[in-house]
Amino acid sequence: MAKEIERKFLVRSDAWRSEAETKSKLRQGYIASMDDRSVRIRVLDDKKARLTVKIGRSTMTRDEFEYDIPVGDAEELLKEAVGIVIEKTRHRVPHDGFVWEVDVFAGEHHGLVIAEVEMDSEDDNPTLPAWIGREVTGDFRYSNQALATEFEHDRHAFSHTA
Repeated sequence: MAKEIERKFLVRSDAWRSEAETKSKLRQGYIASMDDRSVRIRVLDDKKARLTVKIGRSTMTRDEFEYDIPVGDAEELLKEAVGIVIEKTRHRVPHDGFVWEVDVFAGEHHGLVIAEVEMDSEDDNPTLPAWIGREVTGDFRYSNQALATEFEHDRHAFSHTA
């Protein structure tokens, strides 16, 4: 079992784009969604798929179990997703010893841009790039789980700007 330790921020500008090293197209949906756990299906670049189970209530750290699955199985499971299937492009942006993942959303959440930084410890204190906006760590509205499963219920609950 792995631990996921991350902080999440809105993005205030496109200045990160010149520093991005890689990008991937992601589609993801949730097969199960509860307050303290979720089962997610993710397809990356239409070539690879993963099933992920996350458990925990902490705002920054959760248990995470990930498994590769056949893309065909993932496509079938996405048809059964709760809520909507999220579409986004993930850009990996190194900055001062950490790798930031900048997600540019398409589809239902077009215009939303969120940056996450994964850490080895909750005590890590990554330097925030100038393009980072307001921190939304622990704000469930900005979790992928909420963006997928609660979209129809509260379409205008949050702003897509930093």
